[in-house]
Amino acid sequence: MSTGFFDGIEKLAYEGVDCTSDLAFRHYNPDEIVMGKRMEEHLRFAIAYWHSFAWEGGDPFGGQTLVRPWHPQDDMGRAKMKADVAFEMFDILNAPYFCWHDADIRPEQGNFADNLSTLNEITDYIGEKMQETGTKLLWGTANMFSHMRWMGGASTNPDPDVFAFAAATVKGCMDATHKLGGENYVLWGGREGYETLLNTDMGQELDHMGRFLSMVVDYKHKIGFKGQILVEPKPQEPSKHQYDYDAATCIGFLRKYGLENEVKLNLEQGHAILAGHSFEHEIAVAASEGMLGSIDMNRNDYQSGWDTDQFPNNVPEVALTYYHIIQAGGLGAGGTNFDAKIRRQSIDPIDLIASHAGGMDVCARGFKAAAAMVEDGGLQKALDDRYAGWKTPEAETMLNSDLASISERVLSEGINPAPRSGRQEILENYVNRFV
Repeated sequence: MSTGFFDGIEKLAYEGVDCTSDLAFRHYNPDEIVMGKRMEEHLRFAIAYWHSFAWEGGDPFGGQTLVRPWHPQDDMGRAKMKADVAFEMFDILNAPYFCWHDADIRPEQGNFADNLSTLNEITDYIGEKMQETGTKLLWGTANMFSHMRWMGGASTNPDPDVFAFAAATVKGCMDATHKLGGENYVLWGGREGYETLLNTDMGQELDHMGRFLSMVVDYKHKIGFKGQILVEPKPQEPSKHQYDYDAATCIGFLRKYGLENEVKLNLEQGHAILAGHSFEHEIAVAASEGMLGSIDMNRNDYQSGWDTDQFPNNVPEVALTYYHIIQAGGLGAGGTNFDAKIRRQSIDPIDLIASHAGGMDVCARGFKAAAAMVEDGGLQKALDDRYAGWKTPEAETMLNSDLASISERVLSEGINPAPRSGRQEILENYVNRFV
């Protein structure tokens, strides 16, 4: 039943590249078979509850610009109205998944017992809508960064009562995610870092963060949750020094605390940019360690110093992202979550629909280009050729040798290698054939 919020907007359909409508898919056809599987099953699109429905349009320098019928988000009536609109939007976009923080879907009550009660009430309501529509939950998570109780961190807080409140909050969110059939549970440590070492015991905070995550894993097994546990890297913001800076940092953390076989990474384009990396770099790092779990798709403004969470619009960047995902075996239980928000001047309901439709089209174009490159094999052949020398018996023996033996061989054989071209420009031109 229509809520009236998207009045006059019909369900979007694939209409092909020659379509001129602002509200149609030109490239995303969920039923198109790519590499033996429906495109919907490859991309596994999800809508972020926080940006699409909870965000009020503020930025670091100004307040609310998006005036919605469910704002302010301070009672259960508005929470249910928001859910009604959300599921109407999922249907318009034919989005198979959505994601939430607890604070997105329930009003803040100021104490744990009432927060838990309203979370259980709204997730029961959402569960009914999931049954009616077939929309699934990609992942749930806890917002442990917005409320002032989290200003000194959650699991890393110097106050043990805050640690306890965080543990109880995550338990409630994991229970809710499990109840709704969520396929993953994500932890982003928005305040897990520090502003100054003058008041920070870094070693203790990291140990507490590691213990907290071990408790999460233990509880996953206790309740029989079959989904993935994911952590999400992000540097600099909001804490000056984040403990979850990038993929490599998180992998080192997981290995230190013996969690590398239990926890994977949820990687975001915008966070990669803030860390000084490309998205494909972060994906390649996680994939090389078998820790690629899921992705948040967006983009940042390259001229701004904060996380702008814009919708993706750069097909070459997206194509290389999906190329590495395909090479890693795909997203598995993960998906493509649009952790992206409309601009604060884009105040109409149609802007919410058009932004997601455009992002889905960009991802579809990029994915099809990536699949074509994988099937063509040109990049893989170039890689195989460049490292072919390591397939020789001499090279394999050398890796099991020692410095003295290698030095003797260099002297006896007169080894004096000449430089070889990396052929970067040729490979860049190759990629441009597909995008």
